[in-house]
Amino acid sequence: MNTYQPPVSYHDTHSKVIGYLLWIFGFIGAHRFYYGKPVTGTIWFFSFGLLGIGWLIDLFLIPSMDSEADRRFTAGPIEYSVAWILLTFLGVFGVHRMYQGKWISGLLYLLTGGFFLLGVLYDFWTLNDQISECNAQNRGAF
Repeated sequence: MNTYQPPVSYHDTHSKVIGYLLWIFGFIGAHRFYYGKPVTGTIWFFSFGLLGIGWLIDLFLIPSMDSEADRRFTAGPIEYSVAWILLTFLGVFGVHRMYQGKWISGLLYLLTGGFFLLGVLYDFWTLNDQISECNAQNRGAF
């Protein structure tokens, strides 16, 4: 009876450094969105990090959020950290979409202010899944 199981593949998809950088803006939930927690990211956004208390607690929770995101999302040629920095600071210009190869929607974001900011909000909720999907498709292409 063979009980050998190959080791689980581990990919470092998210960065603790970027997580802490976004945590500085954590009262708006940026770090929570980055780690794939859009519901609590939205709560942090509207409550200013649970009036700063949740934001302070997250200082200690970032390592576990990072590990969970590394297990949950697919690694590949599109770097999560780069895409998130582009979304956070240049989202209305669509640069994060162009980085993923989504040139048409990126140009539309550029011309419409990120679809009047609604597209940017949508991307805060879904960017990790968008990147995972692109990385999975790229993996099949090789």
